[in-house]
Order: sequence, then structure tokens, then C-alpha cells
Amino acid sequence: MALHHGTPTPPHRGHRSEFSVNPVYGEANPVSGMTGRPPHHCIPDEPMAPTTAYQFVHDELMLDGNARQNLATFVTTWMEPQAGRLMADCFPKNMIDKDEYPRTAELERRCVVMLAHLWHAPDPDTAVGCSTTGSSEACMLGGMALKRRWAKRNPVSYPATARPNLVMGTNVQVCWEKFCDFWEVEARQVPMEGDRFHLDPQAAAELCDENTIGVVTVLGSTFDGSYEPVAEVCRALDDLQERTGLDIPVHVDGASGAMVAPFLDQDLVWDFQLPRVASINTSGHKYGLVYPGVGWALWRTADALPEELVFRVDYLGGDMPTFALNFSRPGSQVAAQYYTFVRLGREGYRAVQQQTRDVARSLAERIEAFGDFTLLSRGDQLPVFAFTTAEGVGTFDVYDVSRRLRERGWLVPAYAFPRNREDLSVLRVVCRNGFSEDLADLFLNDLGSLLPDLRSQPAPTGKTAKAFHH
Repeated sequence: MALHHGTPTPPHRGHRSEFSVNPVYGEANPVSGMTGRPPHHCIPDEPMAPTTAYQFVHDELMLDGNARQNLATFVTTWMEPQAGRLMADCFPKNMIDKDEYPRTAELERRCVVMLAHLWHAPDPDTAVGCSTTGSSEACMLGGMALKRRWAKRNPVSYPATARPNLVMGTNVQVCWEKFCDFWEVEARQVPMEGDRFHLDPQAAAELCDENTIGVVTVLGSTFDGSYEPVAEVCRALDDLQERTGLDIPVHVDGASGAMVAPFLDQDLVWDFQLPRVASINTSGHKYGLVYPGVGWALWRTADALPEELVFRVDYLGGDMPTFALNFSRPGSQVAAQYYTFVRLGREGYRAVQQQTRDVARSLAERIEAFGDFTLLSRGDQLPVFAFTTAEGVGTFDVYDVSRRLRERGWLVPAYAFPRNREDLSVLRVVCRNGFSEDLADLFLNDLGSLLPDLRSQPAPTGKTAKAFHH
């Protein structure tokens, strides 16, 4: 999460310390109690009516904008009202307390088994896995297991002389860089080259040595929505083992793709069908179709998750095994994930994801038809595509487009690619459940209406709109 500093914002000229509360918005007395002092930086001395407090907070949050128009985020922005009611039922439940809330714990277990079946675990009914607050925590847990397994194989050299390393592409999500920094692991990154925007299997194998704890592959790169070639990476590591004896495991970061490929790309082999894949994570709150935040981490077998990483504590009278970075969170998202699994089933997920991919592909083609843009991807893997300005376009750049779309309420990130392709700046559109063909038409109309002004500029404005890349 972001770090916040407590420096108060100076009041604007004409700042009023008290605000009128319109009586039709709440249960305020129309002749008294019409003002209140909002708690901007200090906890107030006196309480205020709940309707008044609600209205102060609600009115400020309106300025966040419409989440449905946020085409930057992968996170689910719409669920059915029944799911919302289930989540509200579970807000008070601390799901880490499995002894007090055994049914919530059972729903978590069932979700793990369902995912194990979906990802072809060798023995799904005894699968090892857990829920997390999101894919970032799940990746941390996967990385910790890789490091501990490597350390157990190298008890003499670690930590005395050997430093562990983890091989990945430069396109990985920032959580992997955090993992390497926090857990003192060297990040060995394969750079992008030309039109290859993700991990190259042979280059990954060449970076491995006796201190490599694993290779991270990404099923659905956040940069352009493409799948990394997991099977090819495993074959390159198989060849490496034949030549050198090095047995390097693979972790699949399926934050998005692990909930898309099983339904739409069933011939693609990327999961536990590959013996070298030791662990997989996904975000239930992305294409798992649940509000944030819930993630999942699964291991191929119990041996892939070292037992010493699992804490067994006597908590409120029960023996509770847990593998997590935090100890308190509501059961809401797990209940919502189970609801979504049983509500949609495989066919329902397939229909939702296919519709989302169809919207992405159609929208990408229509943007290309403007003639001002070149597509880097087409939404035919993740329902995500990236595009840049076409060759010869000199009056505007991707940052101009992002800034102007924001004026219409659309959040479309513009960003530069990493090492070796810093020359390439793109726009990226993430299509999710709820982003319908109608909304895509509205977006396309707004983009088209902006192009005449952009084309008439003398040059790009040079205003770089820094958008968070996630």
C-alpha cells in the first residue's frame, strides 16, 4: 500500500471551517444542527450524526471518478448485488480464525480444491494452497517457498557464501522486485528485445546457475496482455538439467491469465501438467471476478511447500496451520470467490471471459482503423491490448491521448517500456467483465472526437502523465 505522510494540505483561499448539510440528504433537523466540521486532519472532539458523517465522506469520494471507466486496472469493478450482500455478511469475520469460523474456512478449502482441479494438480483433492490478500502476497509466498527449498538443498553454502537468485523477465509485476529486495534475493532479469516484450526461454536458462531458486513466468504480462511461453521455458530448463544437472523449478504468476486460459485456451499447456511447475498464483479479484482483495497460491504437492514455513498455532482453542504475511482479514472475499465459482461454473466463466475477449479484440481493431495508432497486441490472450502512435504521427504522443481521455472520465495509462525498449511508450486498455460493447462504443466515440484536436497540435505537449502501472 502507499505510504502517507501526515502533512496537512493548506486550506484554499476562501476556505470555510463549517459546511451546510442539505436536510434532504439525511435526517438533519431543518432548523438546527445544519452544520458540522469535517475531520480533515484531527479526530473531532464531538460526534456527529451518522447521516451527516456519511454524507461528508460520500461527497468527497465522488471525486474519485467512475471505477467502471477505469481502463487501467485489472481489478474487478462490478459484481452482482447478491455477492455484495454475502460480502457484507462476512465483514465481521476474521477468516484467519478458522476455529471460530469453520464454514468460512471450509469455503476457502473448497476454492483451493476447485483451483487445483482447474490447474491440473496431480492430486487435486489433497492440494496445498491458501487464499491471500491478492497476487502480490501470493507471489511473496511462492517466492519464499522457492528460496527455502533451495536453502535446504544448500545448507553448507547458504548463507555463508552463496547468494540466491531468481530469474524473470523485465516485464514482471513490481511485487517480484519487492520480493527480491525484501528477502535478499538477486533479481536476474531478461530484458526485452525488439518485438519480444516478455521472457525468452533460452535467455532465462542461460541466467540460471547453482544458486537459482527458480524461474518466474507470467501468464498474462501487464505490459501488453501477452502470455509468456511457460512450456518453452520448462523445456529450456529440462535441457539445462540434462546438460548440467541443475533442477530449476518454475513459478507461474497467473495473476490474470490463470483465470482466463483454463476457460478460453484449453489446448495451452502452462499449469501443473508441466512437471517443472512447482507453484501458481492468481488474483481472484482480477479475472476471478471478485471485488478486491483476494488472491490464491497453490503448490504442486505438499513437498513443494516446506513444512517449516507453515505456522501451526494454538489460537482460541484450535490448532490452526497458516501460511500468510498477515493475520487478520475479513472472510468476505473468500465467500464471494466461492459464490462466483458456484454461480457461474465453468461454462459461465467461459462465457464471461469470451465476451470480454471479444470486446477487447473488436475495440483494438477499431482503434487501429483510425490510422493514428499501431497495435502491439490485440487482446487475443488476456483481454488487454497495448498500442502506440503510428509511424509518422508527430503532433501528439501517447501521453497527450491519456491526458485528454482523462478529461472525459476514461483512465487509460500511458507508460514507457523497461530496459532495452525505453524508447517505446504505449497506451494500454484492460477490458473486464462489465465493460460491454456499449461502453466500448462510448469510449471509441470519445477517442475519435479527440483526434482532430490532437492532429492539429503543432507538437506533443510534453506533459508526461505518469500513470501507475499495475
